[in-house]
Amino acid sequence: MKFVVTIGDATETVEVSGKAPRYRVTIGSEVWEVDGRLTAQGIYSLLIGGASHVADVRDDGGACVVDIGDERYVLRVEEETRHIIRTRGRSAAGAGAQTLVAPLPGRIVRVAVKPGDRVEKGDTLLVIEAMKMENEYRAGSAGTVSEVRVTPGQAVNGGDVLVVIA
Repeated sequence: MKFVVTIGDATETVEVSGKAPRYRVTIGSEVWEVDGRLTAQGIYSLLIGGASHVADVRDDGGACVVDIGDERYVLRVEEETRHIIRTRGRSAAGAGAQTLVAPLPGRIVRVAVKPGDRVEKGDTLLVIEAMKMENEYRAGSAGTVSEVRVTPGQAVNGGDVLVVIA
């Protein structure tokens, strides 16, 4: 499974494969074999490259705080697919305009607007089911819907234009 991990301003794709307690973790071109075991609530014993580590892991308002020895890491972890949908699903098509494109193949579940509708920032435009998850797309800016190129039940490919707001 792939994740996008953000620490401060740095973002990396992390791939985790294997079955508990043995995992293969890939970050960029680096690969680690990890033996990871939960030993107590939020306390993990990790064996990485022959070195033993104890990690105290807790949630802090949606961030994952990991303490290893005297080092602290504050991470934001998101499934790669969710990250792609959230960050690439919208792109500007000029000043004051917005073009909503499908980030991945999926199926249109609901269309909440029609051409001529006035929308405000944050208004729901449509819902797409991709990778067994329903994702609601909202207007990134206020404007008037100039085009709706999809209907409920329609299959879409990544990159297809779905809605245009002027």
